[in-house]
Amino acid sequence: MKDIINYLLRLLVKACLHLYFKKINVQGKTNIPKNRPVILVANHQNALIDPLLLATHTKLNPYFLTRASVFKNPIAAKLLDFIRMLPVYRVRDGFSTIQQNQLIFDKTYEILKKNGTVIIFAEGSHSDIRNLRPLSKGFTRMAFGLKEKYPDAKPVILPVGINFSAHKRSGSRVSMVFGTPIEVNMPNSQSGKLTKSVEKALHHLVVEIPEENYEENLKNLIDNGVDLTDKQAVDEFLDTGKVENPIQPNSGLNNKLMKIFHFPLYWVWLWRSPKIKDKVFNSTIKFLIGFTMGPIYYLGLILLALGSSFGTWALAFLIMAVITLWGNKNPQE
Repeated sequence: MKDIINYLLRLLVKACLHLYFKKINVQGKTNIPKNRPVILVANHQNALIDPLLLATHTKLNPYFLTRASVFKNPIAAKLLDFIRMLPVYRVRDGFSTIQQNQLIFDKTYEILKKNGTVIIFAEGSHSDIRNLRPLSKGFTRMAFGLKEKYPDAKPVILPVGINFSAHKRSGSRVSMVFGTPIEVNMPNSQSGKLTKSVEKALHHLVVEIPEENYEENLKNLIDNGVDLTDKQAVDEFLDTGKVENPIQPNSGLNNKLMKIFHFPLYWVWLWRSPKIKDKVFNSTIKFLIGFTMGPIYYLGLILLALGSSFGTWALAFLIMAVITLWGNKNPQE
């Protein structure tokens, strides 16, 4: 029953993600291995949105490793466990808690033994800066730990690059690029070689803007209509200044109308947004507001349209809300 509910929940989340984003472009799905233990290693730029995208746009039914601090609330812990998230403890969580990581890794070994999938964001934290940060060793520990416990296991590392046109806005675009699987066919003593191989693969998948003059380069890319989800287009512009298929600027009128016809949801966002300490969570909070409260709002409009003196107005409001939601398109940030 739990698996069925999880499957239905992923279908619902996938549909809502396609309403939240203007376009979700998935490349390299043929690279996804079948009947192999898969350790999926991705960059991390958009908080909870990243694992939701990966969970809903593959058939891998993955488990996720995420920082243990989000499990402090008992209700949240049960919910996160239900959607297959596993806590990872860090030094900042207390030295004694790090020992609990072994129990989590033992659980991942059992998942991978059955040709399951575990997703790890190996940068160790999230950031909306368009660059790949140094990778932690968690995924190599997982891979070699699996081979040590189950010598016949043949795990692969699947690198994935996730790129956003505007991290904090709805109506934006996102691309996910699945790279070529990397075999774990070297001894444990060469774990550094595996880390470098995965890091090199991710550099080919993740859009990167030089740290020097980062803001200036980002502004030039946006002003010239370069698609920030297209690594090849970004690299070409940074190297030559050329743009083959520039993105046309958007007036933003539809986005303003969407806020008007979804004013209760927008009001909740205005109330909640100042309390968000880490702005990388902006998109996550917006999505969750729409995911949890959107159906209630639409149902309310339907009931008003069917059984009140405001029926005509409610119906017109409902139609405009759907039109503006479907046509929501935000410029790049």
